[in-house]
Amino acid sequence: MARRRRTQKAPGNPVANDGSNVSDSPGMTKRDLENALNGPQIEAVTNIDGPMLIIAGAGSGKTRVITWRIAWMLDRGIPQSAILALTFTNKAAREMEERVKELTGKKLQNLTVSTFHAFGVKILREEIALLGYRSNFSIYDESDRRELIKESLRECRLSPDGADLYALGQLFSDVKEGRRRWDGAGKEAANPEFERVYEEYQKSLKIFNALDFDDLLMLPLELFEKFPETLQKYRARCRYIMVDEFQDTSLSQYRLARLLSNGNICVVGDDDQSIYSWRGANFENILMFERDFPGTRVIKLEQNYRSTTTILEAANGVISNNTNRKEKTLWSGNGGGKPVELCFPEHESAEGDFIAGKIHELCVRERLTYDDFGILIRTNALTRSIEEALLAQNIPYRVSGGQSFFQRKEIKDIISLLRVIANHDDEVNLLRVINTPRRGIGRGTVAALSALARKNHSGLWEAMQRFCDEGSVGQAALFDAEEGGPVSASALSGIKASVAAFTALIGEERTAFLRDGGTGGEENSGAGSPGTAKRRRTLSEKVRALVDRVDYWSYLVSEHSKNEKIARWKFLNIESLIRSIETWERDPDNPDTGLYAWLNRISLITRDDREDEEKGKVNLMTIHASKGLEFPVVFIAGAEDGIIPHSRALDDGGEEDGALLPLEEERRLFYVAITRAREKLIISSCRARRRMQSTGECTPSPFLEEIPPHLVEETEADRVLNEADTDAVFARLKSRFGM
Repeated sequence: MARRRRTQKAPGNPVANDGSNVSDSPGMTKRDLENALNGPQIEAVTNIDGPMLIIAGAGSGKTRVITWRIAWMLDRGIPQSAILALTFTNKAAREMEERVKELTGKKLQNLTVSTFHAFGVKILREEIALLGYRSNFSIYDESDRRELIKESLRECRLSPDGADLYALGQLFSDVKEGRRRWDGAGKEAANPEFERVYEEYQKSLKIFNALDFDDLLMLPLELFEKFPETLQKYRARCRYIMVDEFQDTSLSQYRLARLLSNGNICVVGDDDQSIYSWRGANFENILMFERDFPGTRVIKLEQNYRSTTTILEAANGVISNNTNRKEKTLWSGNGGGKPVELCFPEHESAEGDFIAGKIHELCVRERLTYDDFGILIRTNALTRSIEEALLAQNIPYRVSGGQSFFQRKEIKDIISLLRVIANHDDEVNLLRVINTPRRGIGRGTVAALSALARKNHSGLWEAMQRFCDEGSVGQAALFDAEEGGPVSASALSGIKASVAAFTALIGEERTAFLRDGGTGGEENSGAGSPGTAKRRRTLSEKVRALVDRVDYWSYLVSEHSKNEKIARWKFLNIESLIRSIETWERDPDNPDTGLYAWLNRISLITRDDREDEEKGKVNLMTIHASKGLEFPVVFIAGAEDGIIPHSRALDDGGEEDGALLPLEEERRLFYVAITRAREKLIISSCRARRRMQSTGECTPSPFLEEIPPHLVEETEADRVLNEADTDAVFARLKSRFGM
């Protein structure tokens, strides 16, 4: 788990039971601040009037400054109700409020620490009648929104069957927030064919007295622009405004804060960490703030409390190549630190092995625990080989900001099928695959089979066999509860045929997979002279044949008929699984390459024993998900051109599926990854990587050349612990157990 700096409670006047100061005089002095903050931080905390822009570099104590600033204002007699602090997640808002409570000892019932959207809801509950809505409006989630878009398509005499509802939703959001237009002007023009659908969608929202997520920002803006007296009421109420993570604000969020402000506004952010343009964030808000608020006091927080000097110099070297930024240079009092390690593995499997081996090495040499490590990747597509390596070396891990490769539905479907083949009585997995892919065994049939199992005190598999073997007399009654009455003889016959086909499939595949004890393969059928040994099929070949037999590809196509690209991507994940089995089979250190051995290995991925709880887990996550976190040791995997920067990034910004990826934002993303490291940074760049069905050569990320060379030390991918290290491990183990 990432370490976070704890906040110390400020000295001050005694606190009464109701949370107020006993004394009327200010309880927090500058001496208190000097004991807790550095010079620029104190300046940011104590200047509370007028516009202020705090440029807070990575690890510079941004949240600490915000909480102390709120506490300072409260201590100076500013009412809680006059302070509005806006941030981006409910979690961040709760953490900020708790830290202010800890610092001040006050209950803070009237202090507003909120997300932008939650504050928008608060305004609309009070004022939305002015726009013709009722105050008990509903807020549509994504599912509700897609259903309304479907209905709007039908109202416009368009079929929703072939429509990409997600893309339409994104288009409607862009139009509503002003990022795209219907009129065809400019490269950001929207598709005018859907303008009628959008108008119908908006009309339906009004009829149903409902708002979508975008309305929670856009309607307050409309309210304030149409009704100046309402705006003045909120300006008088919110006399001191603070905005956290200002670089992540969208234009509409900035407009809302600007409209509300009467001049006492403080925004805190770091343009070098603006990495969310694809969801509407506009890092140029920082540049506009100084223009829109003349006389802005600018304070830079450049002292980093997280990382070593080496890591910060590496980060500075990279980000200095961005031209559209506020100039600053992070520095640290934590000392020089270790060089940045750079490794060039042959391929992604070697990269995973290197990372896992390095974790073991550092755990031994530096007595680190697993949760001291963060492995950062640009996209979730890179997780599989890393997960495989961690699994192979018995290293527990968690995946954040995305889904574990082994938890993806298509992968779980195939693994569940293999578990049922290995063990008929594994009912959790049996229920998962009994009708996946669809084979005519619906919920009613499953309920009837479960009732039969309970009646005979048996497992579900035995009940399925009994159902197929016994006569039909009385079996139709099993379906009463689910089907509303006994099924017909012909329907019952069809159900029995479906169940029998499934049990036959599992039985035949069990024979094929477990022949010869499951440690080798089976003999292929086909021509061959009598007595000639035929090549045995490997486990990976059997799995591929099973995937073909159940026709999983057709199932994916039917499930994603509106977007075959998703079906192809999911099928490629299955192919990656099969390739990983091939790699495992070729390992000469694996004496048993049968189904049971492989399933036992996969089971390790979800183990949760006491030892793991004590040691924690390695953190595997996307760079986007790592923002705000820190780790003693950080690996940046896949530092290759086309991955970071992403292949969609161009000098002037590339676009795919509406997502803009400017090259400078990709550099900011790499900067964020570097600055997650506290003590050690290790970067890997593969010489070759498999994509789709082929392996291609890779070029190192151009960002690597921007790290000053004197900070970098190249390391071999196959480094292992030496004999002295191993002896030290055993010596510590003996000492631990009193040997």
